[in-house]
Parts: sequence; C-alpha cells; structure tokens
Amino acid sequence: MEKPLNWRSQRWLAREDFRSFNHRSRFMQMGYEEQDWAGKPIIAILNSWSEFNPCHQHFRDRVEDVKRGILQAGGFPLEMPTMSLNDAIVKPSALLYRNLMAMEVEEMIRCHPVDGVVLMGGCDKTTPAMLLGAISAQVPAIFLPAGPMLRGHSRGQTLGSGSDAFMFWDERRAGRISESTWEGIVGGIARSPGTCMTMGTASTMTAIAEALGMALNGSSSMPAVDAGHRRMAARCGRRIVEMVGEDLHPGRILSRDAFLNAIVVAMAMGCSTNAIIHLIAMARRAGHADVGLDDFDRISREVPVLANIRPNGDSRYLMEDFHYAGGLPALMTRLSRHLRLEALTVTGQSLGENIREAQIYNDEVIRPWDRPIYAEGALAVLRGNLAPDGCVIKPSAMSERFLKHCGPAVVFDDYPSLKQMLDDPQADITADHVIVLRNAGPKGGPGMPEWGMIPLPLKLVREGVKDMLRISDARMSGTSYGACVLHVAPEAYVGGPLGLVRTGDLISVDVAARSIHLDVDENTLMRRRAEWISPPPRYARGYGRMLLDHILQADQGCDMDFLLTQAGPAVGEPDIF
Repeated sequence: MEKPLNWRSQRWLAREDFRSFNHRSRFMQMGYEEQDWAGKPIIAILNSWSEFNPCHQHFRDRVEDVKRGILQAGGFPLEMPTMSLNDAIVKPSALLYRNLMAMEVEEMIRCHPVDGVVLMGGCDKTTPAMLLGAISAQVPAIFLPAGPMLRGHSRGQTLGSGSDAFMFWDERRAGRISESTWEGIVGGIARSPGTCMTMGTASTMTAIAEALGMALNGSSSMPAVDAGHRRMAARCGRRIVEMVGEDLHPGRILSRDAFLNAIVVAMAMGCSTNAIIHLIAMARRAGHADVGLDDFDRISREVPVLANIRPNGDSRYLMEDFHYAGGLPALMTRLSRHLRLEALTVTGQSLGENIREAQIYNDEVIRPWDRPIYAEGALAVLRGNLAPDGCVIKPSAMSERFLKHCGPAVVFDDYPSLKQMLDDPQADITADHVIVLRNAGPKGGPGMPEWGMIPLPLKLVREGVKDMLRISDARMSGTSYGACVLHVAPEAYVGGPLGLVRTGDLISVDVAARSIHLDVDENTLMRRRAEWISPPPRYARGYGRMLLDHILQADQGCDMDFLLTQAGPAVGEPDIF
C-alpha cells in the first residue's frame, strides 16, 4: 500500500490495522476496488433532494453532473442524503429545523471519511443550514445553488412565485377573481424545478453564498433548468478536488470582510428580511460575533437597491432576467467601491479577480447608482422601547405612507384569533390601525413562522386598501411585501415588551429615524410586566424541547447556544477512537 497522504479519508482506509481492514472491506462490499479510492480525495456530495421538495426536484439528476466533475479531477465521489427543507410545505416553520439540518451536515462530514464536500441546496433554509454545518466541520466545501425556477405564466400574464400568490389571494378573497382564473394561477405560478424566481429568501441566500465566496462565480442566479446549470455542477465537482489539494476550507474564506461583502450585496439585491437572521448565525459560527444588526443598518444607509426584481422593483423582472443581465458578478462591479475585493473565494482567487471581466447587459434590471430602485438598502433596523434589541422592516417593498406612522394597536396573541378578525367583513379596523401579532418568535412560534406578512383584513381589501402597518416577532417570506415590522426582539414569549401591548395603545414607527415606540408610560408598563404570565412550553420532548432550551433570539441569529464557536471544539475526529 502507498504511503498515506495527509487526507482525512486516509485515517479510515490507509492504515495497517483492523479498523482500516474493516473499512476497506465495507467499501469493497459496495462494489468498489482499492483503485477507486487509493491516492484520491474522497468527496462527499451532500444532496438535499426530496420528493417533498419541488425546489430540488432536479437534484436527483444533477448529482450525476457533480460526480462527473469529481471523477474528471481525480477524486472519488460518494453521495449522502440530508434533510430537505421546503419552506412552502414544512410546518410549522422550516426555520425550526434549520439548526437540526446544520447539525446533521456537520456530523455527517465529521463522522465519515470525507476530504471535501459539495453542498447541494437552495430552498430557503437549506443554504444557511448547509453552510452552518460546513463552517463548523471545517473541511473544504463548495456550495452548489439549486437555481431559480422559470418565470410563471397564466393567461398571457407573467407571474412571480410568492409575490403574486399574496397579491392574487387578496383579489380572490375580495371576490374579484373567478375560479377558473384562480386555477390557472395555481398551476402556472411555479412551473419548473428550482427555487422561487422572485427575490425571495432562496435567491437572497444563494446570492449571499456567492458573495461570501462559498459558491462559484455567477452560479447563484443560474436557472435550474438551464443547460449551463449542469455544466456549473460539473465545475463544482472539479473545483472541490482542487480545493482539497489547496486545503481551502471555510475558515480561510469566511473572514469578517466576507460577511460585510455579503451584507452589501444583500442590500443592493433587495434582499429578504431573513438574510439578517441567517448571516448573523453564520458569522457567529465562523467566529465573527461582532457582525450584527448595526452592520446591516449602517450598510443599508450607504448602499441602494440596484437589482430590479420583484417584489422590490418592476413587476416585469424576475431572476431569469437578472441572470441574463449579468447576474451577481455584474451587480458587484457596480458595488465595488463598497466591497472588500481582496476577500478569498472558493475559486482560489479574490472576489475582485472573479468579477474583473463581468459585464452588465441590461441597465433596467441592474440599475446604475443614479437610478436606483430604492435610495437606501432593502432593510432597516428599528429600535425603541417596543424592540430594545431591534426589529426589521423592508422599506424598499412597502407603501411610502407608512415610513412614518402612528396608530392604535389591535393585538392578537395567536394566529387563529388573528385569522378570525382578518376574515370578518365587519371587523372594527381601519388602515390607520397597527395589527400586532405576538408569541410567534423563535420560541413562541415555535420556530418563528413566516406569519409576519399578516394578510390585510378582508374588510379593507374590499375597500381597496393595499397596505397597512403590521408588527410581530415572526418572520415573513422574502417574496412578501408591505409595511411589516418583523423579528421584534426580545420576543413576547420570553417576556419582551411586545407582550405588554394592549389593544388601543398608540405605536409609532419612523423608518428614517430608525425608531419604534410604544406610547405607554413606564409605570403602566411596569404594572403590566408584573402581571405577565409566561406561556406554557411549546414542546415537552425531542428536538423541539432541545430547541426551546437553547435557541437564541432573532438579533443573535436564532442559532442554538451550544453550537456557537465559543461553546468549545467538537469532539469526534476519528484519531480519537
């Protein structure tokens, strides 16, 4: 046998002891011979394909393209399945299971003879979950984005997943859409494999993966069914083998500068509000606990929204248009004054080298600085006595009327009671009221469901109202829009001030001043706090109980405390056993 190489896999396979004999015999049991793995890095392909996940429908075939690339570069590919989280289907919330998937990815890498890993994901929570796990495992890793689906169509009309679903649902509630028209929308709004083709959380997070340097240049917006996506998958396979030889692992790529680059890109893309939670979680896993809400708000004031994609911009443009306009590399050429161009990426080159030859092919889709979609970044962080640890709003996708607003609260402790009011055509509510939903945060939801884009009350929909101020400790889909204040921290379920609001209290929001205020005197709040009763636990056992005991608040990324870098090193490398 050849002298063992300095790869993790050799600890399993290249030693002259009983354990290595057993490992080799099991590989041979699968039909492999020593020449398949000897002297080659073993590359795990972590595939989040599932028949429950339409966004990853093409991954069952696409994995063969990845294997082709790995074999071409002299590696030995082995596929491993992971959890698959589809936001449209998983209940009560895919975020509830993001950390479970991250733990699974980390431990699968740690306990197998893996030298490098290709992460196949894309639907909202799969991207951050896989990156979180790879960050903690610290082996060379490259992310392969699922890519957006084709644009939707129905009756000659272009449809955008999520965004148009919300809009047409309100039209149907108001009785302005026939059943046959509605059926056409249902069947035409998502018509191919791939993630939402709007600037939702999926496209936000794959763009962030590329901006961080963890995905190939130009890969994040490539449509799932484009032949180029297959070629990109093979390139991922070839590149990960090279990365193993270079020992190019996440710890070398994910500097603080990389995370600041990701925030700049997110703001210019018109990103999902979910970006804040996931980026903070990843930064903390990577050892950068100083990346937080203040960075998002500061960069938001400096970087305008330049990507003209629903739900922020012109309703004509979707992710296909963005990709063929030049994609993320082209957008980043416009952002170069705000980017740390020396940051290292999975290509082995700097970010600046990656985008040097990028070109913009459509100035309507990737706007110039003097013609932005929104003059500031997509998100704003508000603070005040209602959210001492911060909350988030998306001013680029809301009515200007509510950028500064004061109105009386209408408070709901749970979603069923809220829904009852929303469906009541005689509800005592106006567009000036402020709807408050609480006990929907990380622990209260549980798992912080996407209930934050509270539907407009039926009464107001029939009156032609298009927006109103809504506040919650929940999240909302990245495809959502409207004057929705989200991620209120600390959440009501753990005793945050949102739990003290009463119907009729005046609430003021001023986005320009970055403030949110509950107009109730401190003595009254103290009395209410003394009367507040902690709700019962959402789970008594299992993963849910573990999550409730350890999940952090939204401003800290909703990771679990024992998974943070400062919690200590993981034990389990095979040399110990």
